[in-house]
Formats: sequence, structure tokens, C-alpha cells
Amino acid sequence: MYVGVDCGTQSTKVVVVDVEGETILGEARRPHHLIEGDNGRREQQPSEWLDAFRGAFQEAVTNAGIDSRAIRAIGVSGQQHGMVALDAYGEPVHPAKLWCDTETAVANTALVERLGGEAGCLDKLGLVLQTGYTASKVAWLRDVQPDAYRRIDSLLLPHDYLNFWLTGECVAEAGDASGTGYFDTRTRRWRDDVFAEIAPELDAERVLPRLIESYEPAGVVRPGLARELGLSDEVLVASGGGDNMLGAIGTGNIAPGLVTLSLGTSGTVCAYSREPVRAESAMVANFCASHGGWLPLICTMNVTSATTLVRELFGLDLAAFGERIDNAPIGAEGVTILPFFNGERVPALPHASASFLGLTSVNTTQANLCRAVVESATFGMRYGLELLGDLAKGASQIRLIGGGAKSPVWRQMVADITGTQVICPEITDAAALGAALQAAWCHQRGATSLEALCKRLVHLDEGSLANPEPMRVEAYQEIYTRYRQALAARHEIPA
Repeated sequence: MYVGVDCGTQSTKVVVVDVEGETILGEARRPHHLIEGDNGRREQQPSEWLDAFRGAFQEAVTNAGIDSRAIRAIGVSGQQHGMVALDAYGEPVHPAKLWCDTETAVANTALVERLGGEAGCLDKLGLVLQTGYTASKVAWLRDVQPDAYRRIDSLLLPHDYLNFWLTGECVAEAGDASGTGYFDTRTRRWRDDVFAEIAPELDAERVLPRLIESYEPAGVVRPGLARELGLSDEVLVASGGGDNMLGAIGTGNIAPGLVTLSLGTSGTVCAYSREPVRAESAMVANFCASHGGWLPLICTMNVTSATTLVRELFGLDLAAFGERIDNAPIGAEGVTILPFFNGERVPALPHASASFLGLTSVNTTQANLCRAVVESATFGMRYGLELLGDLAKGASQIRLIGGGAKSPVWRQMVADITGTQVICPEITDAAALGAALQAAWCHQRGATSLEALCKRLVHLDEGSLANPEPMRVEAYQEIYTRYRQALAARHEIPA
């Protein structure tokens, strides 16, 4: 038995996987509270992640109907880019600043300039720093919270922090480390010189976690915690990784030819590459994969976070929201939404706000507004898909995950807007499944391959299959052009 954990923005999810039986035995989740501010502040208390882990773990084991002593290894996936700065006692010096935090935009701009602009970033890191990466959060803490900054003894990402809590070890792996902004994604090493530009008073060798390979264990569960969780001795904790990297594993996207698209709080599009990629656009992140190779990726910041705002504005539950979308025509009778409620990363608009365009006394209906926000969030994903270039053009299929993937209307919309076949894994919370698969790979290394594990455990939901319909594909081309023209007019983004 293996456990996969995904510590996301909205909740922590836990799955219990029986590898021999090729089945998911139990699942559970617990929510997190988001600390928000009008200035772009997006933070969470790491202690909430631990409480959520405990609750979800116990419920998932109970739902699985197993003795927890049968668990052999745990894998942890975590929301990328978050800054968890700990003092010498292992306590956070400040709430964790999250991937969606844009309070640090000014610090990021200054860092990019100090590193030599986009060209300098590419030369040193293999990617261009973006607002939301960990680097600008550390720089922000140094400038705005100097007392907290001076107490830093170690700097971890969210999944690293959970591994630290589980094992007492401060380690990191290349996939998640790729999003820090002080890691060379081509050589898979920390860039101490870049870190010195960000935090000159901190010793990189002391505060940055030790790097391990994706197939290596982070350690074993601490004896006291093992007793609390009802685990046997020597339960391995895998290296883990960022949610996008583990989500790719959980969809079987570990070789060229597939695209994983996540309709979560944020939206991500990624495709596997055997070699590092130097993309034409600075918005494509040349991240490492959490199983070897690379996972070029784009991230949009407003997907279900945007659709939820509109849904809750009208007091609709998910079923009623889906009915409204289905009842509106393609193009929402001319309504276009630029859904940048949290700023945006792709395109790079950290200070943007949302815009509702084309409204008239005739088309301003619940149905049109609901459909427009979903269409526009999906157009943002297509925009990112196009940035991936040949990696995405050659894809035979999109593996769709995240909360939005549960909507049949949205699945068909993705197929029609991208012109590509769409299907969901049976487990759409793929990051937790990917974490469990990586844990099994770590525990059974030498006895089985990750490819074999994915083949056995990543089951596709044939009932979710959506093929693009030619008439809709053609209609959406015109609507997408309208969306791009709105971007050009409002934000000077080339159409």
C-alpha cells in the first residue's frame, strides 16, 4: 500500500493506492484557509497543511479499510513556488507566501533587471523569473520584513516542508526546485551566485535544502509521528515534487506525445521533453520533471478561481452553474471576460484586474456571464498551449485534470477550443495519484519502472472522452480572435 498526498491551494488531498491490486482504495481531503489582501497578498499558515494532512490521512485510511501498518511509502506533491522560511527551531518566520501571491511583483522586476534581463535569466537559470516564483518572495521578505528575514535558517517549498515535517530532513528535488528562481534547470543545481543577488546575507549552503534525485527517498517517517499516524517503522517518504510534476506522472505524461492540462485554481499546460527547452517565449518555464527529463510548462493564474467568483456572485451551485453554461450559445452572445481577478502570469500582467466586455442590455444574463468566464479561462489555456510550440502541436491527446475537468460541458469546450481530443484519468486529482506512484517507484526501485506503474494505475475514464466537433472548432476560432483582440486593446498584448 502506498499513500499520495497533494497539498494544494484550496485543500490537502490524500489517496491510498494498492499497487498489486491496481486500484485506489481510499481518498479524502481537508480544506485550507487563504489569507488575501488587495495588494496581491496570498498566504497560508503551514500549520494548516499539517492539520489537513492528519485529518485527510486518517479518513483516507479508514475509507480504504486497511491497517495503516500495511503502508510502505508516502509521496508528497505540493503547490509550487511557495516560500516556507523556517527559523533554527523549524518554525515559520512568516506565513507561507503562495504561487498566486503578486505582492512581490516589484521585487521580481528588480531581480530580473539585476540578473541581466530576460537574456541574463535564461543564461543563468534556463528560464525567466516570473512574479510568483520563490525568488521574489525572499527578496520581498528581506525588504519588508527584515526581522523575520534575519531569523531564516532554512528555505523550503511547501512539499519540502511537508517532507521535513514527516522525516526531519531538509531536502529538495529538481522538479519543484525549478520554480524557485535560484536553480539552474539545465544542470539541476542551485545557483549560489543568483541566490546571493536575492539574499546576500544568507549562506546558500546552509539555508537551501540538499538536492536529491527524484527516485531517492527524502527519508523515513519520524518514529513519534509514525506512532501518531499508526504506521509501522521505516516507512519511506519519497522525494515528492511540485503539483504540476506529480500531476504529469498521475496522468501518465512521462514520455513525448501527450499534453497534461489542469483546470484547477490556476491553469497549467505541460508536455514532456527529453531535453531542456529554450522556448521562444519567456512565459514558458523550462522546468525539470520529477522523474527525469524536463516538463516545459505554462501557468495561468485564473481558472476555477475565476469561475468560482462568478458562480458564487449568482449564488449558484455547480450543477446550476453547468446548466447556465450549457444554456448559453458559443461566444456568450458577444460577452468577453478577461478574467484576471488575481493579476496574471500568462500573459505577464501581474497588476491586471478583470474586465467584462461587450455587455449590452440584451446579452447581460446569468447564462452568458457564466459561459463567458469559462470560455475566457479556457482561451487563456489555449494561449499558453500555443506558446509551447512543437511540443504541443504534435500532441495526440490532452489529459485533463483538476476540478474543472469534472464538468462535461467544460471538457467539450476544451476539445473544441484546442481542436484536440480530450480525456480524463479516472482520478482527476492526478497530483495525489502521481505522488503515490512516485512513492511506489522509490520503494520498489530496481523491481519495477515508473512506466510500468503508470500503465497499471493510470486508468483513463472513457466516459469522459471528448472529441473536437468541426463546426464548434470553426466557431471558436472567431471567438478566440475576439478574445485576443480584447487583450491587445486592454493590455497591448499582440493579437
